[in-house]
Amino acid sequence: MSLVPEAPRPRAVMSPDGLKLATYDFGDPDAPAVVAVHGFASGAVLNWHASGWTRDLVRAGYRVVALDQRGHGASSKPHDPTAYSMDLLVADVTTVIDTYLLDDVAYLGYSLGARVGWHTAERLPDRITRAVFGGIPDADPMRRVRVDEAKAFIADGTPVEDRVTNGYLTMAAGIEGNDLGALVAMVEGMRDSVEPTPDNAPAQPILMAAGSEDGIRDSAVRLAAAAPNASFFEIPRRNHFNAPTSRHFREAAITFLQDTALSAAR
Repeated sequence: MSLVPEAPRPRAVMSPDGLKLATYDFGDPDAPAVVAVHGFASGAVLNWHASGWTRDLVRAGYRVVALDQRGHGASSKPHDPTAYSMDLLVADVTTVIDTYLLDDVAYLGYSLGARVGWHTAERLPDRITRAVFGGIPDADPMRRVRVDEAKAFIADGTPVEDRVTNGYLTMAAGIEGNDLGALVAMVEGMRDSVEPTPDNAPAQPILMAAGSEDGIRDSAVRLAAAAPNASFFEIPRRNHFNAPTSRHFREAAITFLQDTALSAAR
């Protein structure tokens, strides 16, 4: 018997370019909304529901609208690299916010979801009023993936010699339902995407977080220092892959959301 409560059935939202985006709605529809966006090769249910985030946020009085990003979970999984760009990922999140008729949104993102959130918040300052970004570096670590080796492995099982590429493929293949062809297409398609920089930093209140054992911790600290209204939280004894399960991270995020909401109401 699973100890994780069953997730609601996904609701399909159509992206501007005609892809199906799976979304999940938790909590009171009239409660303040948190839009939650997962990391690469993960999914909404795995990243936010199985790890306790939806439970704790709903208990704290929030509604959580989570989505499977294109290429992930129950959403469409195109194999064309041109289907993946930062602009398209930002448009997906914006479409979900529009479809659910949400305003005064808090954004919660981890890793890839945090990178998408950085740019979405910068472009929607009147609708995303605060954000929590976990595991966000100031450069795309997936640029180190050897796409040629990854494609050869998928095509005919050619052994992957590059350590980073092998690590990404092993991680992605270990999650049920993942489509390696779609995920490699995403890596290839996002190669030239805009990165988080001081010049495009969102002005909203932001909590940046990274695990104490995460290799991108220092770059996350630099990003927090570059943003005009950001603070940094170090997630104790966690690396990039297990940080989302940290109770300390959840508690810090909820406290931040509550404190910033009180400050805005004054």
